[in-house]
Amino acid sequence: MNAPIISALRQHAPAPAAPDLAAVKQRQQAAWASGDFAVIGSTLQIVGEMLCEAADVCAGETVLDIAAGNGNATLAAARRFAEVTSTDYVPALLERGRARAAADGFAVSFREADAEALPFPAASFDVVLSTFGVMFTPDQDRAASEMLRVCRPGGRIGLANWTPAGFIGELFKTIGRHVPPPAGVRSPALWGTDARLQELFGQGASSITATRRDFNFRYRSAAHWVEVFRTFYGPVHKAFLALDPPRQAALEHDLLELLARFDHGGAAGLVVPGEYLEVVIARH
Repeated sequence: MNAPIISALRQHAPAPAAPDLAAVKQRQQAAWASGDFAVIGSTLQIVGEMLCEAADVCAGETVLDIAAGNGNATLAAARRFAEVTSTDYVPALLERGRARAAADGFAVSFREADAEALPFPAASFDVVLSTFGVMFTPDQDRAASEMLRVCRPGGRIGLANWTPAGFIGELFKTIGRHVPPPAGVRSPALWGTDARLQELFGQGASSITATRRDFNFRYRSAAHWVEVFRTFYGPVHKAFLALDPPRQAALEHDLLELLARFDHGGAAGLVVPGEYLEVVIARH
């Protein structure tokens, strides 16, 4: 077939259908509500503490934690005597965060909310945070716009986002080879790149500071990690449920290989560094 004919066919070919983001969000919500993310989330507490230090969260400031899960950044901000509102679209995770706050004696407001349609007036908060949460929204531009909208001029936005080349970025690529992600939806790991952060927040920011950090996943062994994530971490839990037994075995094999590639724990047990970007955005 010659070039003019190929060109003509391309011109008349139907454009790819836009992804149904509402349907994607519904499936994502079901995934995060499955298993029990709080079991994993609690191990990530140090990330929330470091992010609050990076964002210079101070006593008396109003803080919004978006896609808060079971409340790591929420609790970190509350420990700094901020006035914290913790939000997520999975009610069960908010309940886990509420229980943690009550156990520590913190007065925190918990509210069910969609990161892409926050139920707060513009410029409501001094600081807006999200640790490994808002990065998973299907409509990335809308979520970033909402963060900018509710943050007051001169305020700060603090993010912790997994990077594409880090362990969690590679984890999602591995899962994607067995259970393909929704067509047309941007990878969450793009939030862990300087270029995408500039696209999302550049027009509303006076500065964007991104620092590469590692969170060390510490487990008894690679098999222990797979057992915990397969049982409790929604995306991995759902991936295994979507596969028949032979393909489950293939996914487990690939996960064990991935863990072996990143592990530097040796006899001490599994120690896998998960690279992420710690981001502080100064609002115009």
